[in-house]
Amino acid sequence: MTIGEHRKPKRFASHISEDEQLRSGITIARVKAEWVLRTRAGKIFHFACQLVFAFLASCSLSCRRAAPLVPYSAYVVDYQTGTLTAVNLARLRTTSSLAVAPRPVCVLERPGARQLYVVSEDGKISVAAFPHLKNLTTLDVGRSAKDLAFSPDGRSAYVLDPAGQQLVFLDCEGEPGSPPENRIPRVISHLRLEGTPSDLALSPDGKTLVVASATPDRITFIDAATHAILGSTGVGQSPGPMVILPDSSKVFVADTGEEKISAATLPGHKLLSHIEIGVQPTALLLKPDGGEIFVLGGSSSTLVIVDAFHDNVEQTFPLGLKPVAGVFRRDMSVLYIANAGDGTVQALDVPNRQLLASTQVGMEPLALALTPDERILVVADQAASSLAILHADPTSLSKDSSLLITTVPVGASPVDVVVPDYLNPGQ
Repeated sequence: MTIGEHRKPKRFASHISEDEQLRSGITIARVKAEWVLRTRAGKIFHFACQLVFAFLASCSLSCRRAAPLVPYSAYVVDYQTGTLTAVNLARLRTTSSLAVAPRPVCVLERPGARQLYVVSEDGKISVAAFPHLKNLTTLDVGRSAKDLAFSPDGRSAYVLDPAGQQLVFLDCEGEPGSPPENRIPRVISHLRLEGTPSDLALSPDGKTLVVASATPDRITFIDAATHAILGSTGVGQSPGPMVILPDSSKVFVADTGEEKISAATLPGHKLLSHIEIGVQPTALLLKPDGGEIFVLGGSSSTLVIVDAFHDNVEQTFPLGLKPVAGVFRRDMSVLYIANAGDGTVQALDVPNRQLLASTQVGMEPLALALTPDERILVVADQAASSLAILHADPTSLSKDSSLLITTVPVGASPVDVVVPDYLNPGQ
């Protein structure tokens, strides 16, 4: 090359052979493809990781965080103020209150209708619609009122008038064509009874009413349809609370004046036996399958378990001070008992006869109820003027931890509580 000679630069391709160009192109394409694949794979891998982490996080949260509570409402009657109060069990607060007849002692849900019947000592029954409390009527049933019972279909009701020594029959249907929750009941008849009636029970088949009365101490059998007296039999001293077996074959009555309970047949209206239990019975709790009766001895702080088929005592179990009420889980695994003397609620493992938990809920619990889903137990505490709300799931029961969620003020002297299953479409 001569100095000063100018030459055009050769093209890049002119420096490489055709084979070399081909190999170079393949290499570059392969690098590009691998880079794209790696990039896509990276994105896919990153996205998959995000999904996995999100799934694990959601699993972790579901394990740690329980499902929200169902918004059932508990309805509490207050003896001193004469009120019916609704407590939302999901929000854990009162939502409404309604004035009822003075000195109410119990509240019951009418089957097949969104109605609550509140029984007052003064001989009145207040009828209210729910869940949004609305006063429908106040019935005058006599000089006093106690122990309301509904027929299985909710069409009829029966209530004692101890002061008037009579049984009162109610028609709950009211005017035909109106919605069930708006129907107004009426008194249709009275039946005069011998002695002073103390307690009432209706057979599960809805056919026979049994009335316990004192002076004389006996139980009387009454046809629920015809209102006729079918027969009677003597029992022990001061007969009180009663339970009837699911097949409507036998009735058991607590002889509160002595240490025994009595058993009688419903079809034959005859006394079968007196069962000595060693304590004065104050309440009878029938296991849902009817196989056993759990007898509360209030003055002795004792539970006596009786075989309902063989009429004999199986076991005696110590409880808290002055047990007054109890409720079973539907599967019969746990019995919850309220002790009015020491302000506790105890959970008893029924099959194994072991105490699962004892929780301080207040000062004087008198009544308790489970929510329909059996996740929550509510307890009306008269002396503490509150409704205690507790965990009821057996998996949460432990002697080392409290079941109490909170307490809600509900009046001056709450004495009874009910939790209807109004969220059920069939209700």
